[in-house]
Amino acid sequence: MTKITIAKGDGIGPEIMDATLDILMAAGADIETEEIEVGEKVYLSGNTSGIAKASWDIIRRNKIFLKAPITTPQGGGYKSLNVSTRKFLGLFANIRPCKSLHPFVATKHPNMDVVIVRENEEDLYAGIEHQQTDEVVQCLKLISRPGCEKIIRYAFEYARQQGRKKVTCFTKDNIMKQTDGLFHKVFNEIAAEYPDIENEHWIIDIGAAMLADTPEVFDVVVTANLYGDVLSDVAAQLTGSVGLGGSANIGEECSMFEAIHGSAPKIAGQNIANPSGLLQAAVMMLHHIGQTEVAETIQNAWLKTIEDGVHTADVFKEGVSKVKVGTRGFAQAVISNLGQKPAALKAASFEKNARVNLPKYQRRSPARKELVGVDMFVHWNGFDPDELASILQKIEKPNVKLNMITNRGIKVFPEGFKETFCTDHWRCRFKPSEEGLISKNDIIELLSKADSNGIDVIKTENLYAFDGTPAFSLGQGQ
Repeated sequence: MTKITIAKGDGIGPEIMDATLDILMAAGADIETEEIEVGEKVYLSGNTSGIAKASWDIIRRNKIFLKAPITTPQGGGYKSLNVSTRKFLGLFANIRPCKSLHPFVATKHPNMDVVIVRENEEDLYAGIEHQQTDEVVQCLKLISRPGCEKIIRYAFEYARQQGRKKVTCFTKDNIMKQTDGLFHKVFNEIAAEYPDIENEHWIIDIGAAMLADTPEVFDVVVTANLYGDVLSDVAAQLTGSVGLGGSANIGEECSMFEAIHGSAPKIAGQNIANPSGLLQAAVMMLHHIGQTEVAETIQNAWLKTIEDGVHTADVFKEGVSKVKVGTRGFAQAVISNLGQKPAALKAASFEKNARVNLPKYQRRSPARKELVGVDMFVHWNGFDPDELASILQKIEKPNVKLNMITNRGIKVFPEGFKETFCTDHWRCRFKPSEEGLISKNDIIELLSKADSNGIDVIKTENLYAFDGTPAFSLGQGQ
């Protein structure tokens, strides 16, 4: 027996959790539940995280967490429990299957069967933001090699486990050559280890357009956090309803399973909510903990119920649906279909007792790291880059010279265009006057002289080469 943590959440959460657990128990799931309280009540008690320390202890002890949707109060500095849970527990992989149920649920894409595998911990969702000048704020995009390796290898292992044929990588590495470039590079490295699985790469904009237009050409899609967040909701909606989707958040130690929709407080307590999203998450949970036969039985009963036209109000359609039921009625219909399979929809067939097992990340030997320059970010209210350059040239050293100034990434010195609009945030690059290196003492001297000359340096970024390869972006236009 597997002991799992459950949280009934807010809004429709308790109703759909009760319905889901009724189905699981009727199907013979070998689980024991331990309930915790998270969400709105905890927030409003003064806990801005939405979860008590004792609840964290229970989740970490049981390892498996089935969570209904919660409500995060507006304002007040309340933190997203979903984001916190994913990061605190190292839930690096978010898995969202998006499959059409045509013709029983309306969709323009009847052959769609896509799984979005989203990196869950880093990227812009690290949430590291600063206001730097009167006019400019920044958000740091953090992409790590361990993060890339874990999520991409998971995508390939998942594809192999599920009998899928292709893994597609989405990035924007034609623009973000360092961050998205690393994701694409690692994808190519790991794809070479799986010759039995087709691989391809798409730039995110045209890839997203193709996903929206012709989703049947994709199988498993792996991508970074922000792209995956957007694409997974788009893909779920393309199948006919976000309300039918469940997701898994997988870590090396713990895992969390949840519906992808919200708590829908306006319909709470009315017995009209569709429990399918949480039920789909529970099926993924059962598969994850090795109770694959039960997962398969429930999935086929759910498909049979959908096929029979027994629908909740959110997907009910005259001429297609046959019976409109509430939350409890839908659960009872699924229970009555346990042991049966759909006739028109493809029956689920899961590999028995299989789960994705990833090797621990192995850190590589450090590269040769050399300091080859520094970017000084300056708050300056002028408009003429040549004027700023003349100020900055006063702090140059014999061996370190001003190389370039950019504004919002575009080169404005030397040889800038007068038509380029400039804010008050300037990146000023200093490099050795000849080929070679600089020292951190050189940077300290530059900063000291900048301060003496009234130059407002708001931050610096060291420029490095790794094994002789420059590891920083050029200015746009260089």
